Amino acid sequence: MIRVLLVDDQSLLRMGFRLILEAEPDIEVVGEAGDGAAGVGMTSALHPDVVLMDVRMPGMDGIAATRLITAAEPATKILILTTFDLDEYVFAGLKAGASGFLLKDAPPAELLTAIRTVAGGDAVLAPTATRRLIDQFAPLLPGPGRQHERDILLSKLTDREQTVFVQLAAGRSNREIADDLHLSEGTVKVHVGRILAKLDLRDRVQAVVLAYESGLITPGS
Repeated sequence: MIRVLLVDDQSLLRMGFRLILEAEPDIEVVGEAGDGAAGVGMTSALHPDVVLMDVRMPGMDGIAATRLITAAEPATKILILTTFDLDEYVFAGLKAGASGFLLKDAPPAELLTAIRTVAGGDAVLAPTATRRLIDQFAPLLPGPGRQHERDILLSKLTDREQTVFVQLAAGRSNREIADDLHLSEGTVKVHVGRILAKLDLRDRVQAVVLAYESGLITPGS
């Protein structure tokens, strides 16, 4: 059973999400919160598997709440709820530790798939969508020329893992990486898992963010 917490200041929207989720045999809504602070408190008390987190809320916003939750409850995954697929808060949410973002007007089937995907430990963003997102917000990222940080980052990985990481950070899917490096898709998946573990990252979205921040990948490269 996937336990979900709803955090949004619009009660009607929370009701709509609840109706959709509670119709599923493998999903349970364990609580609702109307602002970020309440969401943090309820996460601490209820330990949900997934939090659907709105961004724009009175008091503590969803970004600050996400940062606190991911620091205190690393097993809880967070989906950022957004009105626009590239609004200015999405990158901040991913950097704060969210496992992806979801449009508020997404079809019910997409909502359910996203929750199950995140609960399973993966991100809901396709690699190409991740690349598009970070390119859009390149001005928020440090500039190139950070060779020392790149060297430290890559020193944790084997040569093969470095090659996979660069392709992963460039927005390639496991299948695309496998085809390019003449590996099986299963082997690439193993490499990706080891990369995430060695760099202490939650998912491939966080890997892309780290690659950009360290200067390993630069906007437009």
